[in-house]
Amino acid sequence: MTKSTLIEQLNWRYATKKMDPAKSVPQEKLDIILEAIRMAPTSSGTQPFEIIVVTNPDVLAKIQTAAGDQAQITEGSHLLVFAAWDTYTANRIDEVTDLNVAARGDLPMLNAYYDNLKNSYVPRDAEVNYAHAARQAYIALGIALVAAAEQEVDSTPMEGFDPAAVDDILGLKARGLRSVVLLPLGYRDPTADWLLPMGKVRKPAETIVSHVD
Repeated sequence: MTKSTLIEQLNWRYATKKMDPAKSVPQEKLDIILEAIRMAPTSSGTQPFEIIVVTNPDVLAKIQTAAGDQAQITEGSHLLVFAAWDTYTANRIDEVTDLNVAARGDLPMLNAYYDNLKNSYVPRDAEVNYAHAARQAYIALGIALVAAAEQEVDSTPMEGFDPAAVDDILGLKARGLRSVVLLPLGYRDPTADWLLPMGKVRKPAETIVSHVD
């Protein structure tokens, strides 16, 4: 674990363009990143997504093709695929209810809360539910980026891919999942990454932060 501050870690990280394929993220660092994702907050604690960790070279090559040949997918040592539920179902929400009951007791308020959730979510259009689940996956992605930086692991969030193709490659449809975003993990190649020496560009705080006192 590093001793740098959070802001220093966020200044250190960037969307790595060139990774060193000879370097692999140690299992203990990967485990910390995955645990941080598991601990991410989600709406009503539903955690409506899964993380598929891909290291198989043949599968990575296929995903790279579906992602416009972005090199980080095969140069990094691990690829995290954030896959959201394709919709909310009574069974899925019941599983969340059971986890709450196991941890907090069989409280009437818990059952009433998740019964109301089922009544609200299950009848909605599947695309509305998927969009909501995908937003929860993005919360977890943000946590993953911070956790990777804290572990001094490089990462590159990617939306530039064909979700239907990735879903097919990983067999996600049969699991009731749809790919949302990709996150290659690895280590930067300081001799070949054109972005590394460039300064970080962010809007001034006063242009994106306002206060209502």
